[in-house]
Amino acid sequence: MNKKIHIICFDVPFPATYGGVMDVFCKVQSLSKKGAEIYLHVFQYGRPEQVVLKEYCTEVHYYQRKTSFFKALGLLPYVVSSRSDRQLVNNLKRIDAPILFEGLHSTLVLRKKLFKDRKLLVRTHNIEHQYYKQLATNETNLFKKLYYRTASFKLKHYEKVLKQCDQILAISEYEAKHFVKKYGEKVIFLPAFHPNKKLHELSKKGYFALYHGNLDVTDNMKAALFLVDAFKSMPYPLVIAGQSNDKNLLSKIDQYKNISFISIEDEQQLLELFHRAHVNVLYSFNNSGVKLKLINALFQSRYVIANHRLVEGSGLDSICIIANNKKEIMLQVIKTIDKDFSEEEIAFRKEKLDVYNNLKNAEILLDLL
Repeated sequence: MNKKIHIICFDVPFPATYGGVMDVFCKVQSLSKKGAEIYLHVFQYGRPEQVVLKEYCTEVHYYQRKTSFFKALGLLPYVVSSRSDRQLVNNLKRIDAPILFEGLHSTLVLRKKLFKDRKLLVRTHNIEHQYYKQLATNETNLFKKLYYRTASFKLKHYEKVLKQCDQILAISEYEAKHFVKKYGEKVIFLPAFHPNKKLHELSKKGYFALYHGNLDVTDNMKAALFLVDAFKSMPYPLVIAGQSNDKNLLSKIDQYKNISFISIEDEQQLLELFHRAHVNVLYSFNNSGVKLKLINALFQSRYVIANHRLVEGSGLDSICIIANNKKEIMLQVIKTIDKDFSEEEIAFRKEKLDVYNNLKNAEILLDLL
């Protein structure tokens, strides 16, 4: 088994405050525990260098992302063209080891066909052109809508670069099916890496419904407003947790006594909310990627009510309560609030969550090298 590996990351993967970098950081941790010698290459734009990465990696190299306006004008997707660096190529050549590209964003080196003698793997975090198309659909700002539509068009054509790699590691079953149709047997489903080691032990009852997410993301903001409208006439408390100064959201929340907003300052605060919540209500208008918020809620909290788009491809449908509209959400919340979170449900959840065992999945990845 080859235990040396280069990993090229689209962003500094710590702190692990959003899904994409959470998958990368927890993957690096797990590979390190399995004895991998990791050479981490990071494109930097806004996030500072992180000493903690040196605990898990033999070497960590940083490259400035080139974010000039001109990078957006060519035929290449901006998320790809802005991540180029000659020194990256030199550093990859210096150490003979397989290369893992995190997302299409980091695959410019793959396009240049410079490492045909290496094992080349791409971790797909989304079907990117579908993701950007959905962003365009949900966006109200005309300039952003145009940018997302253009990016979707470019990414659809750029995706063909995946023909150059040996293995595609899809983050969800839904996306694996998409890539198998185009690229065949080189595609496998490798579940998302996450920060949970085991199912948290909880009492049978919690106190409120919880929605959490990065509210700077359009889909999450839409979901929060959607849930405010669903809960406004219900006799049960809803807590919306995240970071937001959006006056529209905050003013709507203020109108209802049973709905409150909590600004999340750190991970421990979110964990405390998970442990006190009786039901997590998660909703998405996009069906791209695997939502790490879903995995975290299932490991750290009690019941999870989610719509089909949010759970699709995760393999976790059977341990969630599916509700696809406001009426269904209200009905399922009412059914759940007086229900004890039983030992039988906990045992079944443990069984289903075993597919998200980080160390087992790190072994699968190392076997591919």
